[in-house]
Amino acid sequence: MTKNFRYLNYQLEENQLKTILITGCNRGIGFEFVRQFSLMDINIIATYRNKSSSEELLSLVEKSSKIELLELDVSSNQSIEKFASNLSDKPIDIYINNAGMMGSGARSFGEVKGDRWLEVFNVNTVAPLLLTQKLFGNFLKGKDKKLVYVSSKVGSIGDNSGGGSYIYRSSKTALNQVVKSLSIDLKDQGFEVVAVHPGWVQTDMGGPNALIDVTTSVAGLINVITNLNGSDSGKFFNYDGQTIPW
Repeated sequence: MTKNFRYLNYQLEENQLKTILITGCNRGIGFEFVRQFSLMDINIIATYRNKSSSEELLSLVEKSSKIELLELDVSSNQSIEKFASNLSDKPIDIYINNAGMMGSGARSFGEVKGDRWLEVFNVNTVAPLLLTQKLFGNFLKGKDKKLVYVSSKVGSIGDNSGGGSYIYRSSKTALNQVVKSLSIDLKDQGFEVVAVHPGWVQTDMGGPNALIDVTTSVAGLINVITNLNGSDSGKFFNYDGQTIPW
């Protein structure tokens, strides 16, 4: 994986632009994905949960004819069904599963509540696989066949030296297993499936004390996605292109 930042021209034959689908674009990393990709030759389908928290995204859409907004609540099976119906048989070349949640409340041993744990698992682990299954026909029609899942380094078992964060950490560890299995199951159909870690980013979720800004994080992630090749499928990448142990 090269660490040199370069963006490719995302075009198919006969000047047809490729299409990228990004979930969870209301704010933070998802919004920045849309903003940076909107500067390139690629069509973007961006999902949002509700308009009330998507003012920046709606403003960005007004400035670009290449962005299509679709409502999606990944925690709702009904919303997933409606979203898939709205997509119809549209080809998706690149899929970025960004939607996720940290979860509020206690995270330390002795304080974990089952209902909060299940809520986070539903969004961070279950929904990504359900969406992949539901939209698989769209992915098959795409050319690039890149499936990218935004995970977190805290989900790495090999890198866990701090303990705690049971809810969020375990949900991302489980997501990593989903990604690894997908990379094996979909290999013969030409898919590249990876997990990516955006770093500790200065967003509403990451907080003001995080180590990097969202522009740097997403620029690095786009570089990783751009440079994926067949041998990268089934790996876990940091935003700077370095691999992370599962």
